[in-house]
Amino acid sequence: MKHRAAYVAFDRFPSSKGSAVHIAQMADELFTRFDGGLLAVLGGGGLPDYQREGGREIARFAAAVPNLIDRAEAFSGWVGRHLDAHRDTLELVHVRDPWGALPALAGNAPVVFEVNGLPSIEMTHTWPWAAPAALAKIRDLELDCLERSAAVVVPSRVIGDRLRALGVPGDKIHLVPNGATPNAPAARPAGAPARYLVYVGALQPWQGLDVLLRAFARLADLTDLRLVVCASVPERRAKPLRRLAERLGVADRVDWRFTLPHHEVAGWLTHAEVSVAPLTGCARNVEQGCAPLKVIESMAAGVPVVASDLPVVRELMAGEHGRLVPPDRPAELARAIRILLEYPDMAREMGARGRDHVRSTLTWTRARARLSDVYRTVLARR
Repeated sequence: MKHRAAYVAFDRFPSSKGSAVHIAQMADELFTRFDGGLLAVLGGGGLPDYQREGGREIARFAAAVPNLIDRAEAFSGWVGRHLDAHRDTLELVHVRDPWGALPALAGNAPVVFEVNGLPSIEMTHTWPWAAPAALAKIRDLELDCLERSAAVVVPSRVIGDRLRALGVPGDKIHLVPNGATPNAPAARPAGAPARYLVYVGALQPWQGLDVLLRAFARLADLTDLRLVVCASVPERRAKPLRRLAERLGVADRVDWRFTLPHHEVAGWLTHAEVSVAPLTGCARNVEQGCAPLKVIESMAAGVPVVASDLPVVRELMAGEHGRLVPPDRPAELARAIRILLEYPDMAREMGARGRDHVRSTLTWTRARARLSDVYRTVLARR
């Protein structure tokens, strides 16, 4: 089967991570327009190498390559071979990273480059021993791919501003925010504590879960309060944070849930007292920017949010939807949480306003309409 469209992502799909939710929505918009297409993603974890769903084909890169750079290069070559089979029919390719952009740009189809983060910045956190020369080469690759792409899609204004500072023309950058779908309240999960705070997401240092654990230790007098961590990664990734919880004396008050299916997370959000997004004030979050889906999904569930006061968060919520606190300050984070717990009527009102805010401005329907406009513009130019 020959495809007219392809979506390429150096991410495992499906998975319990927020990126998989985003990929599902964006790829569905692309494939709906073209009556199918090729989805080239990472595999492993028992996922099949190939799947067909009507006119949609999913190909997964499952090679075990330990070194990150070597794995990215191998993925890039693998993507190129898959795209080669469709070069004469492809009309549009959507990519999420330079590893997919490089082989896509070798063809004639226009490329939409979706930038959720820049590897040259992300790797300083995830791969701290990377040589400066290697990071410089990656930066050059990013800039080359951005320059040659037909359009650049970003999920936040902060990322867009960062790309403008790197020389990407402003009229080439299109804002397509993340979204959520406010539904009827989800059922209370089996075994959920009577009162709990909830954290949803991955466990990288920039997520700030260590800050939340230190803040939670300051709420020790609230003996009936627990912290539920819905981690999108396997249990082994939590070892350092679990050791920290033990040192802080809160380990017996923290419930860990690993790699939950996305539809189950909604229940944990809905019945929490507060959802906490303690993003740190590092360069990855402040200078580059991000798009915290957990904030949108928390508001969609009607739960008040306590989040770090960062530009990327202020794009999504204001003080009327929860409380914003300076990043990396456990004492202030604990104080903000305590205030919401002590004034439950105010907390419920904040949660309701957040839900209304998502309904009116941050739905996936709106995000997909914006993406559809980008595709329409690129195809018209072609």
